[in-house]
Amino acid sequence: MFAYWFQVLLPITKNMTKRILIIEDDEDILQVLETILVSNDFTVKAVDRTDDILELVGEFKPDLVITDYLLSGTNGGKICLAIKKDKDTCHIPVILISAYPELAISHGNFGFDAFVTKPFDINMLVKKINEFVS
Repeated sequence: MFAYWFQVLLPITKNMTKRILIIEDDEDILQVLETILVSNDFTVKAVDRTDDILELVGEFKPDLVITDYLLSGTNGGKICLAIKKDKDTCHIPVILISAYPELAISHGNFGFDAFVTKPFDINMLVKKINEFVS
């Protein structure tokens, strides 16, 4: 019986994709990122904001988080810090993106794993993501 279930479940496990959480309040950028990442076989959850990043991460269980720095109501630096300070989520790579790199970087070290300046080359971003989730 175990062998039967193992054979049935194995293909599902083999085809599981990496999960990417995107937090971006610019609708156009959010849609482009989601479309590109889904077309690259990632499972994507795209949101324009979050009130509780740790709850969202706990529910979605991403392999990587991409967040804009300037967001409505908060900033990606605070989101990154919350992820990196929590013992259950500190292992998750975070890519911080911003059109204002001087502003984002000058406000401190948020513990992000990579920083990407907008506008970005989508191929470079996908390559960077694959470096973290492969």
